[in-house]
Amino acid sequence: MATHSRIRVTEVDWRLLSNGTAHHTHEYPGSELVVRRGQRFTFTLELNRPLESEETLIFTVETGPQASEALRTKAVFQTSELERADTWMAVKEAQTENTVTFSLSSPPNAIIGRYQLSARVSSRRKHSDRKLGEFILLFNPWCPEDDVFLDSEEERQEYVLNDSGIIFRGVEKRIRAQGWNFGQFEEDILNICLSILDRTPSYQDDPATDVSHRHDPIYVTRAASAMVNSNNDRGVVQGQWQGKYGGGTSPLHWRGSVAILHKWFKGRFKPVKYGQCWVFAGVLCTVLRCLGIATRVVSNFNSAHDTDRNLSVDKYVDSFGRTLEDLTEDSMWNFHVWNESWFARQDLGPSYNGWQVLDATPQEESEGVFRCGPASVTAIREGDVHLAHDGPFVFAEVNADYITWLWNEDESRERVYSDTKKIGRCISTKAVGSDSRVDITSLYKYPEGSRKERQVYSNAMKKLFSVEASGRRARVRRGGGRGLWRDDLLEPATKPSITGKFKVLEPPVLGHDLKLALCLTSLTSRAQRVQVNLSGATILYTRRPVAEILHESHTVKLGPEEEKKIPIAISYSQYKEDLTEDKKILLAAMCLVTKGEKLLVEKDITLEDFITIKVLGPAVVGVAVAVEVMVLNPLSERVKDCMLMVEGSGLLQGQLSIDVPSLKPQEKASVQFKITPFKSGPRQLQVDFISPHFPDIKGFVIVHVATAK
Repeated sequence: MATHSRIRVTEVDWRLLSNGTAHHTHEYPGSELVVRRGQRFTFTLELNRPLESEETLIFTVETGPQASEALRTKAVFQTSELERADTWMAVKEAQTENTVTFSLSSPPNAIIGRYQLSARVSSRRKHSDRKLGEFILLFNPWCPEDDVFLDSEEERQEYVLNDSGIIFRGVEKRIRAQGWNFGQFEEDILNICLSILDRTPSYQDDPATDVSHRHDPIYVTRAASAMVNSNNDRGVVQGQWQGKYGGGTSPLHWRGSVAILHKWFKGRFKPVKYGQCWVFAGVLCTVLRCLGIATRVVSNFNSAHDTDRNLSVDKYVDSFGRTLEDLTEDSMWNFHVWNESWFARQDLGPSYNGWQVLDATPQEESEGVFRCGPASVTAIREGDVHLAHDGPFVFAEVNADYITWLWNEDESRERVYSDTKKIGRCISTKAVGSDSRVDITSLYKYPEGSRKERQVYSNAMKKLFSVEASGRRARVRRGGGRGLWRDDLLEPATKPSITGKFKVLEPPVLGHDLKLALCLTSLTSRAQRVQVNLSGATILYTRRPVAEILHESHTVKLGPEEEKKIPIAISYSQYKEDLTEDKKILLAAMCLVTKGEKLLVEKDITLEDFITIKVLGPAVVGVAVAVEVMVLNPLSERVKDCMLMVEGSGLLQGQLSIDVPSLKPQEKASVQFKITPFKSGPRQLQVDFISPHFPDIKGFVIVHVATAK
């Protein structure tokens, strides 16, 4: 019998281009093979001699420390002609002399992460494994058997492969779009996203078991939602809602996730200062898209933060309508931003498959850790708050009743009439394939005020308050707090005999005086006297007051069914020192009517600003193109030391800063610069106008980059 020399692999060709195209992973940079689970990939081995007919290769794949077949972190298999979807498999595709091409496929529920691949020859002689190299395995939304399967190519392009997006901010009546660079295909980002999973407390405690759970999108997304904030671990972003950002970066200065993730990784996992909700959502979106889970960013306007799980936001105010911070534990944010990811809920059943809420903003603990979700959007709409995970908190964010209490000096309280429809408005996300805003409120709840909506609310209350669902009733009330029982919620405030509304008389523009009117209308056929206590404050987007800028009282006599307007003027000098980067002001009018009726009227104002961005000519890969930015000094004073900060994935490497010449009062100026795109397709260019004299003014434009001919 002829003796063969020992077989050796002399070279491995990972077929990066063809595998990258087939697996939609060609955008990941670097020389490492990145593929998706449940799908075949090919590679070619160059051997020192031909593989004989009786010789077959036995492959081993392993991931994580202490890899084992029992934990499914290791698999050993040889080439086979039989196709099996539930296991790792290898097929010999072709052989010409010393060159052999194999295809490997993983099961659609394989563990995701970095794998080692090794091989040995199956023959009578014992051979040790030869390491062939490493590859990264991701979730696969293109594979029908994968839990993350999404059955729309347009949606997969948007929610998995689009590396930029839009986050909606502002107030319900004035929603503003902000660009965000997810940058999941930028240098090192995939490596950083995998290292986020390796920094979780559960990995630190028991790495082998933790890795074995990474086949499950429920486990991976819940872990990521905890790791994107820094509250219980050395997570990525540190939150700050006090309006003071010393020793870090203001949340409004970030234009995307890439700089944040690089800073965290290079700083040896020291949390990056600072983030607020849209920053946490932007970073979590990057991480999950990078790992292959379809994810989008969602904004909820008038978002409840219900601390005591009673499905109501209880706001305590004084006789001027000013929020009493020390008494008010709940809050209603102008907007709150979270994520939705698309996957099957094997733990809940098929009716809860689809979009799942995840929220990395550290608001409340979930099982002892600051994280939130995944909570099925369907479960939220149907009021199934008892289902995993964090249903009551998310349900309250979009459904809680908004209850205002007047806190009297003798420490008694009384209900004040306010709008029960305020919470959970204009729930928004970016449209697939365009920059439009899509309203997805109907995915979260039935039409406001409809019979079905109140029925769902009532069912949710029963599930939340039932002994079976919540264990014990006392859990709903905070120790020593003013948590309300259902009895309190059933007594609505008396509807007053007047209505009130703030009306903006001129568009509210940054740097200008504000002109408004409070319009009061009598609903009765008798004359009435109304005491109107007005207050105004600059606020953060969480509606937390920063500084009072208005405090005045008026007595108004209203004839039968008469309407009267009280003019209100707030000069720029009154608000300029205390305006936060959110550019928001809250006005309140407490109207005290004869016979003890009370009405609270509120108005959130976001100040407008101006920036336009134009690309002057066609954008082509590798060809410089000019960009013109028009900016306006919003102030009635000269400003200097202004600059433009420019960023755009695929359009320029890193960030670009451009000095802006000093600007006279109200002066417009044009600033031009050049960019050289290096990736084709629709690309987002972000430009921020930054000044020490006023809050940042942000803009973005989509640049359609053609491939060079």
